[in-house]
Amino acid sequence: MAKSYSKSEFHQLMEKVEVVNVRVKNYLELVGYDKWARSYAIVHRRWTLTSNITESINVALVSTRELPIYAFLEEVRLMFDRCNCKNRQKALYTLTNVIKNFKQFSNRMKQRVHVIPASEYVYTVHDKEKYFIVYLKEKKYSCHPFQLDEIPCVHACVVLDSKNLEKESYCSNLYKSKTVLRTYDLLVYPLPHKNDWVIPQKILEDVVLPSKYKWPPGRPAKKERGKSGKDMFGKKCKIVVVHVD
Repeated sequence: MAKSYSKSEFHQLMEKVEVVNVRVKNYLELVGYDKWARSYAIVHRRWTLTSNITESINVALVSTRELPIYAFLEEVRLMFDRCNCKNRQKALYTLTNVIKNFKQFSNRMKQRVHVIPASEYVYTVHDKEKYFIVYLKEKKYSCHPFQLDEIPCVHACVVLDSKNLEKESYCSNLYKSKTVLRTYDLLVYPLPHKNDWVIPQKILEDVVLPSKYKWPPGRPAKKERGKSGKDMFGKKCKIVVVHVD
């Protein structure tokens, strides 16, 4: 359901979920379809749904977190340097366009689809028992992949091949190699050795004291309004909400 392009397909799958467990259906409705479903999303979610990037970085820095602050920051810098350099080189030496991977799909589709032109820019693609409408000029397809992914779907690729048109011009710039290369233009500059640092005197005179309190491990407990709870030290307390006009 999360990866469905059309709302009709989404609701067909939702009906199957309701047959298995109606509580799951009610929970997903309560959360809101726009929070997790691609067909109801307010923004374009592309092909991949990812969680918070911070969680991915935390996993990569599990062993590094035990180091002192200077060594920790240096390891973080080296990690981002390696990633940036590797991805930059990969994008720099990519000689193929982004649409190359879709040629295999269009070749498969030619064997089982039938393209019927309605006008110069409107086509109907019959695929087995279904048919899809392709609007080349508006870059809209009834199967909705381009509206969400901004890249031609397999039905549009067949139409473009029948007209001998370049697929690259119908693809968003986000998928082109030049755009990917600009992503890694920002360099992470290396730091000199700490013995060569030029630190202002007012910074050297500033004394940083440790925290007065030691936070307990784990996430803090959630508190409810008007009920008893626990403070940061684990002591019982009364939560009072005051409204000021």
